[in-house]
Amino acid sequence: MRAERSTADVLDAAVHVREAARRATAGATGVDAVLAALSEVVEYDHASLTRWDPLRRRHTTLAGSYPDDATAYIEARLHHDPVFPVLRSPARGGLWLKDVPGRLLAASPGFRDVLSPLGIEDGVAQCLFAADGRYVGMLNVSTRAPRRASDPARAAVTLLTEALAAAVDSHAGPPPTASAAPAAPAASGERRPGGLSPRELQVLAELTAGRTNREIAARLYVTPRTVGTHIEHILAKLDLPNRAAAAARATAWGIEPAR
Repeated sequence: MRAERSTADVLDAAVHVREAARRATAGATGVDAVLAALSEVVEYDHASLTRWDPLRRRHTTLAGSYPDDATAYIEARLHHDPVFPVLRSPARGGLWLKDVPGRLLAASPGFRDVLSPLGIEDGVAQCLFAADGRYVGMLNVSTRAPRRASDPARAAVTLLTEALAAAVDSHAGPPPTASAAPAAPAASGERRPGGLSPRELQVLAELTAGRTNREIAARLYVTPRTVGTHIEHILAKLDLPNRAAAAARATAWGIEPAR
């Protein structure tokens, strides 16, 4: 166990993490350098940075030190864990293991079957969101040694989330492209952006123009309630918090409303 560090020491280390994240975002270094720098902020036995793949509906590990079975759980099953909806809240600044209610831990396969056998006693899971509101991935940190409740590392991890999110998001593949209003259903095996239906793509395109549900309904010859249902489906499929974030995603994909 290293000597107790002052708040100033932790903040200095956090600056190094932020710089590593900026370099990773620019493509100058890999994400593994970010995790290496993070070990100076919070001591850990295992850690990982994962990117959320909205098309495959799973996480992909960009860098990590968890055993294979734990990595597989984080990638394919963590987003189904009962703890995940608590983590996923954009208002939360990260969930430390010691702060999770006992009843929630008891219901969590991730803790019971993955972390507990590793002897994990503390750590943090931090969901990462891009500037436009998209959920882009997670930071997971686990340690066998319990931490002090007032540890400045807790605040430092929260302050680093924006830089970490940018580093994770920069390692996503190029966004898929598609016409806003396909003339016919996609051929067998062809994948539409985010798994959206042709009508959902049309509604998504209309959102880029800032139109209301009633205005979109008039243009697409449907009811405002139908438009609202389509928007709900779009937000769910793309893991977005609101219509503004959906419009930003459509713009990034080059989707525009039909003239």
